[in-house]
Amino acid sequence: MSASGAVWRNWGRTEAVRPKRVERPTSAGAVQRAVIAAARSGLTIKAVGAGHSFTGIAVAPGVQLDLDALTGLVGVDTDRKRVTLAAGTRLFDIPRLLEPLGLAMPNLGDIDRQSISGAISTGTHGTGSEFTGIAGQVRGAVIVTGDGELLRVSDTENAELLPAVALGLGALGILVEVTLQCVDAFALHAREVPLPLGGLLDVAPTSLGSLAERVEASDHFEFYWFPHTRTAVTKTNTRLPATGELRPLTPLARFTEDVALTNGVYRATCAAAVALPGIIPRVNGMAERLMGNREFSDRSHRVFATRRTVRFREMEYAIPAESVPDALRDVMRLIDDRGWRISFPVEVRFARSDDLWMSTAYGRESGYIAVHRYYREDPTEYFSAVEEIMLGYGGRPHWGKMHTRDSTALRDMYPRYDDFLAVRDRLDPQRVFANPYLNRVLGE
Repeated sequence: MSASGAVWRNWGRTEAVRPKRVERPTSAGAVQRAVIAAARSGLTIKAVGAGHSFTGIAVAPGVQLDLDALTGLVGVDTDRKRVTLAAGTRLFDIPRLLEPLGLAMPNLGDIDRQSISGAISTGTHGTGSEFTGIAGQVRGAVIVTGDGELLRVSDTENAELLPAVALGLGALGILVEVTLQCVDAFALHAREVPLPLGGLLDVAPTSLGSLAERVEASDHFEFYWFPHTRTAVTKTNTRLPATGELRPLTPLARFTEDVALTNGVYRATCAAAVALPGIIPRVNGMAERLMGNREFSDRSHRVFATRRTVRFREMEYAIPAESVPDALRDVMRLIDDRGWRISFPVEVRFARSDDLWMSTAYGRESGYIAVHRYYREDPTEYFSAVEEIMLGYGGRPHWGKMHTRDSTALRDMYPRYDDFLAVRDRLDPQRVFANPYLNRVLGE
């Protein structure tokens, strides 16, 4: 089904476009026909999912493909614990599909609104030194190429393309199916504790343990720091058998902490701070006291993901994991030196290295530092200054989050960059899937 396009905006309100045409395919064949028709008309074509990227990676000036009808479980390989999903399946729907199979995704990020194809195409990740991003779970895909061909990629078919297709930036084709490596269903014990930030960042071990020790000793460790405070709110998740006794948050506690405080009160204070930035240090001090100190256990996806309704903008860089303490101290000094008032926390996570050509964790154990601003505030000056710090540590920008890098700079960051471009030339020589963002980061 096709329709004229209304204005499309992404979640963070950083991008907007009025597509010339919107298509809502219900099958792989319909995607093929849409791609062929766009190419014949001289139009570019892009798939869109939840619109949760802050960059223009999914912006479709030509034909926009809404994949919401391509959803659900397509196939199961019980012996290898693999599942094949339609590309438009949202992350929050996958646990329901996997539960009857006794399976789960090995790791997730803290937001689950994205489609599976969007999550892998932008390099979405969670945290855990032994776990890759979601694209690292990909074992196969079915993709429609620039000439409308339906191409299967797996460890047995066109295997040489998998390191490119698994994290393809939407530049190689339209994903219609994705095969994931799953694990047996599991639970998580979550412990959220505020700790002195200075002690956490000390390189030498302390009574609390160094940051590197905590990351290595934990299944999933992350922390966030509210500027103008001296405390890190740490989150440590420990994997448990799915059959064990669980102690989930009560409905009242979940509503009070995750809905009323984290979203409701925080939205009001962020809005007020736009007009009265002087209140931000006091608000952040209140937030650090209210948003830590809890312990519970639940099924894995209920612990990994949290509901986020306060709209924001984000930039995130991956740097070598060992550089995180120094880089974060630089960010802290930057905020103090400039006298800025920053309401949103700085988030720090970790991931295992992988071999996906355009992955931010390609070839190195990585730490991720993410900075945010409320969506009604201009992030330009803050993000630009933090970006310069991250580049000094060999940082690579998250593909779905705001940054200013172009193809010239990015080529030096990725050893297999030219190999990826060669695959792009093979699968989309006419640049049917191009858009302004991809022209910037991959070249025209």
